[in-house]
Amino acid sequence: MTAQTNIIKNIEILPIKQLLGLSVGAGFSVASIYYSQPIIGLLSHAFQLKISEVGLVPTLTQIGYALGIFFLVPLGDMINRKKLIITKLGLLCGALGVCSLSATFPSLLITSLLIGILATTAQDIVLASTAIAPPSQRGKSVGIVMTGLLSGILLSRVFSGIIGQFWGWEAIFQLAAASIMMLMVYFWVSLPTMPAQNTLTYQQIMRSLKPLWHQYPQLRQSVIAQGLLSIAFSAFWTTLAVFLLHNYNLGSATAGLFGLAGAAGAIAAPLAGGLADRLGANKILLLTISTVILSFIAMLFIPVLAKHFQIAFLIV
Repeated sequence: MTAQTNIIKNIEILPIKQLLGLSVGAGFSVASIYYSQPIIGLLSHAFQLKISEVGLVPTLTQIGYALGIFFLVPLGDMINRKKLIITKLGLLCGALGVCSLSATFPSLLITSLLIGILATTAQDIVLASTAIAPPSQRGKSVGIVMTGLLSGILLSRVFSGIIGQFWGWEAIFQLAAASIMMLMVYFWVSLPTMPAQNTLTYQQIMRSLKPLWHQYPQLRQSVIAQGLLSIAFSAFWTTLAVFLLHNYNLGSATAGLFGLAGAAGAIAAPLAGGLADRLGANKILLLTISTVILSFIAMLFIPVLAKHFQIAFLIV
């Protein structure tokens, strides 16, 4: 009886330790694609370009992220996921370092695209969490890792805005490269080996996407919903720095601090995962998507408020 109890304890404790490490890794990885958003004004000044032109930097980073998800994430089904994560982290570290040395705008755009592609390591880490966690706790486990991922998304703006305003945009990417290097070493030591789940070739895996799309309507619904939510999310955060600068004369540090207001999403992630396990994902999705819609409708009323109430309303 004692031996069985110890086994159960080990099954419960070991995944939590690993999941916390994965959570941190997902956060630092995905943060790479959001560092440029609060510092659009700084980049505009540094390269002597219009805001609309500098907007290509976060745009290409997001495009790279989409390309990486489509073309690189499926590699996790055919090769050891630990090796994939470590390799992509090494390349991401290099891309961030080269980005900090960009002397011309075209080189900044190219490295931004590469950063987006390689930051999909965050998705590999989320998938790794499902392999480590017991089946009955996968929703909660993904919620824990998503807390790290969302924290990285939101707090990356805080870090970027403050560092950029006081030490320059180059320092942001240099420090980011150093953090990814440490993360790569940590995973090399601590991450368990996760062998490939099948023997399909890359071409076979990519061809299998089409029948999956046709066969599973829930998959199509999830893709469309996530795509629209990502558009809404990026539209808000990418334009926030410009909005604050033009309307309130507030710099990148203030734009970054808005990430703290958005930390509510990170706190809610494990709760949503646990509720999805108990109540079903559809109910949770309906609640959260409705919240997003109502939030955008509420923002329509910002111009009619007194100016000193506008920022507080925007935070809410």
